[in-house]
Order: sequence, then C-alpha cells, then structure tokens
Amino acid sequence: MENDNIAVGLDIGTTKIVAMIGRKNEYGKMEILGIGKAKSLGVHRGVVNNITQTIQSIQQAVQDAETSSGMKIKEVVVGIAGQHIRSLQHSDYITRSNGEDVIKEEDIDRLCNQVHKLVMLPGEEILHVLPQDFKVDGQAEIKEPIGMYGARLEANFHVVVGQVSSIRNVGRCIKSAGLELSAITLEPLASAKAVLSQEEKEAGVALIDIGGGTTDLAIFKDGIIRHTAVIPFGGNVITEDIKEGCSIIEKQAELLKIKFGSAWPGENKDNEIVSIPGLRGREPKEISLKNLSKIIHARVIEIIEQVYMEIKNYGHEDQKKKLIAGIVLTGGGAQLQHIKQLVEYITGMDTRIGYPNEHLAGDSDAETTSPMYATAVGLVLNSLESKEKSSLMKRFSHEETTKQEEENTTKPETDTEIETGKKEKKNKEKESKSSKRFFDKWAEKFKEFLDNAE
Repeated sequence: MENDNIAVGLDIGTTKIVAMIGRKNEYGKMEILGIGKAKSLGVHRGVVNNITQTIQSIQQAVQDAETSSGMKIKEVVVGIAGQHIRSLQHSDYITRSNGEDVIKEEDIDRLCNQVHKLVMLPGEEILHVLPQDFKVDGQAEIKEPIGMYGARLEANFHVVVGQVSSIRNVGRCIKSAGLELSAITLEPLASAKAVLSQEEKEAGVALIDIGGGTTDLAIFKDGIIRHTAVIPFGGNVITEDIKEGCSIIEKQAELLKIKFGSAWPGENKDNEIVSIPGLRGREPKEISLKNLSKIIHARVIEIIEQVYMEIKNYGHEDQKKKLIAGIVLTGGGAQLQHIKQLVEYITGMDTRIGYPNEHLAGDSDAETTSPMYATAVGLVLNSLESKEKSSLMKRFSHEETTKQEEENTTKPETDTEIETGKKEKKNKEKESKSSKRFFDKWAEKFKEFLDNAE
C-alpha cells in the first residue's frame, strides 16, 4: 500500500479499537475504503495496561479493515489520549541572521524545534507544538508571518505533553502487531478535524469528545487551537454506575444504557419498567427506567461540570475569549438520549452533536458517519493532509533543482562557476532537507526512540 493518496488511522480507545482506511476522491472529499473494529481489552482510561491484549485487538481491527478493503496495511497514524496528557502555554523567539530576507517556512520550523527542546518533567515528552500567533520585530497578532521581513520572530505556543512510558507502550503495541507508526496525533485534535467547520473554529467553539474511558476537550478561537484537556471519565463510568445501582452484569448495563438510557430523568414515567433476564436459573430483574435515567443523569452532570470548569479555566467568561459557536459533542457518549439538552441546561451554551460527515464522500453509510468514528475519520484526514503537503514539497524542490540544472546547461561554465554551482546545489540539498516538516523529523526521532527501547 505505497499509494500517497491512501492513509490509515488507528483509534486505540478504551472500549473499541478502530482501523480505518481512506483516500481523497476527485472532489477533495474522503472516501472510506475499509473499516475494522475490535473490542479493546488492554486499555484503561486511554492508557495501555495490557500489551498482549492490546496487540491482539489491534491485529483483529486491522485484519477486518484489510478484509473489507482488499488492501494490505503497512503503516498507521495513531490517536493518543489518556489522563497523562496535559497542555501548557509557552512563548519563544529566534533572531534571524539576515533581516533583509523574508521569513520562510524553515524559520518557523526552527522556532518550533526550539520549543521541542524545552525541559519537561521527568518521564514526560512533548507531543505537539502548535503556534498560536506570531510577533515580527515587536509587531503583534500576526497569524501568518511567511513572506514578511523581520529580524526577530516571536510566537506563542500551545504545547501538548504526554508521558513517555504511555507513548512508548502504544508504539510497542503497533510494532508488535506488525505495523509501522507514521505519526501520533492527539485525539481531540483529530476529532476536531472531522467534525468542526472553519466558521466554528473562527467564532470560538469547544469540542467535547465523550469516549469510553476519557472525555477529551479542544477549544478553538479565531481559527487557532487555544486549549486542550483530557478528563479521565467517560461512558464506562456511566455503565459501571448502572451495573452497581441495578445489580446487573456489565454487558446488560451497557445494553440498558444504549437502548433505554436517557440523560434527562423527567422524560420517563414512573410505571415504565424493563425486564432483564436473571443469571442461570434466577428470576428476571425489573428495572424502572426513571431510576436508570437518574443514575445516568447524576454521572453525566459530573462529567459535564468537569469539562465546563476547563472551559472556564480557558477564560470563556472573558468577552474577548467568548465561544460564540458554543459546544459540539462527539464520540460514542454523544449518542446518549437528551445529552444535548442537558449540556445546554448546565452550561447555557449553544450545543450540537458533531457527525464526521462534512469531509466524507456522499455515499458513506450511516454507520461510519456516527459520532463514534469521529476520531478515526480525523486521523485519516490529518494523515492525508500531511502526505499531500510532503508530496507538494518534494515536487517543489524537484522543480527547483531541474530549473537550476536547466540554467546551468544553457550557459558555458567556467571553473569558478562550476565551483559555485556545486556549492549552490549543496545548499539547495540542505534547504530541501531542512524544509521537511518538523513533525516528520519528530516522527523519525520517535521511531529511533522506539527502536532503542526494544
């Protein structure tokens, strides 16, 4: 599967592992070629806690995706979440040697690489360095400094940090499953890519991805990511509460939640009762739907209040930082009945359910456009985009070198010209090498890091 046009996303969640193969069609939309799903057995709250079981689940999901698409998967882009993820704000600057030259992509890469060298707490590693806004020679609030003149380039960054051991465990699982890891992406960023529109990101929006083990939050304003957080509660905690409160087994609790669960207790009448078969010769159990929704309601309120606290920490109440587009709910937990109304009631913000169908081709089936698959769709989209960028850069550097060669062949060369030509070629090669995105460099370093860990 060497095609540049095809990418594979692997969403390692707490309840399920999804492998999704996709490609861009001629209209720029994403076509899903194959999808594989397996029950996630070795992951707890977004963190791998059983390597063997996780490897088996990954292999099963990948096998299903290969069967449904008729393709062989070699490399994947993986989403990472978990309670070990934290984010911080950081400012940094570089002084350019020649202020007479315009600012290039390489200068921004150099600045980002400098942030990557930040000293973290023991056992932590930087996952993403996301520039927010730039300053050129003291001139503030610049969104795109490329092409401007300036000697001092400064920027504010949103830095996402994760635990080295957790990242290494994910890498090890993928390697042992016979796959190559091409990149790691923070899951809320992937989900945001799949379900948010550019207008929402400009106006200000909070994306809440309610998964099985964690609830991820990503806040955008003026088209830039401003805040990320991972809250260590998700749909599993609701299932656990139903299991305890109704004295039933987990499988039954999960089915009850999906089929009859509601986040708003006022919806159910007192006499609405569901009967659950008893275990091995025992009497069936009768459960009141009103009690069921009371259990769900209490836990969902807790999750939403935690998320709302993070939104307040970002500064949503400040007029300048107000999130005009409100909240977008996605992930499996967003399918819970009346959750939209409850979120609106608690936060007082406009809310909608986010479906990952905006970037998908029109013939995608209903299952793949479910909020459950938002992260997987986002991972594939991110991967396709970075592949497109790197192939464009390759083409650009190739065109530059051929242009240079043509110029060299048209005029007779003196010895000195040959020497300078050689030097120029060397510089060109250096430039094209340095124009590799810093993320690709990071992925290479990360692969090296995993190989040494073996």
